[in-house]
Amino acid sequence: MTLDPISKNQNRSQYKTWQRAEITAYLKATQGEHVTVNDIVKHFEGTGKPIGLTTVYRQLDKLVDEGIINKYNLDNGSSACYEYIDDDHSHEGSSCYHCKCDKCGKLIHLHCEEIEALMKHIEKSHSFAINPRRTVLYGLCDDCRKLEA
Repeated sequence: MTLDPISKNQNRSQYKTWQRAEITAYLKATQGEHVTVNDIVKHFEGTGKPIGLTTVYRQLDKLVDEGIINKYNLDNGSSACYEYIDDDHSHEGSSCYHCKCDKCGKLIHLHCEEIEALMKHIEKSHSFAINPRRTVLYGLCDDCRKLEA
């Protein structure tokens, strides 16, 4: 039996490696946190099952393309962050907002109806659609505000 080229490509894209399974399990275990490629590489080095940097990037790109994880590029100088998407949330159009502390760099993940309403208002009243996957609000976290008081 021979496969036509389309079937071969479909099988290749669905091929699952142990690295992919391990990375996916790690991202599920850290759900709600934003992890970087370096966090992932260090984790697996610590477990005695190192996964190469190129493999991590390749697997993360595939998981993003498949809608299993989100990728966040917060600012030009920092590494991209990745987060597993809960099975209960829609993979398409999942709105995600972040607050980043200017002082300590802490990143806070938000799902807030008030922000959703503001985004809809901006689109309707000001004819501008904001990309919810690239929205970061900058300011001071509660801990840093307390230190300044």
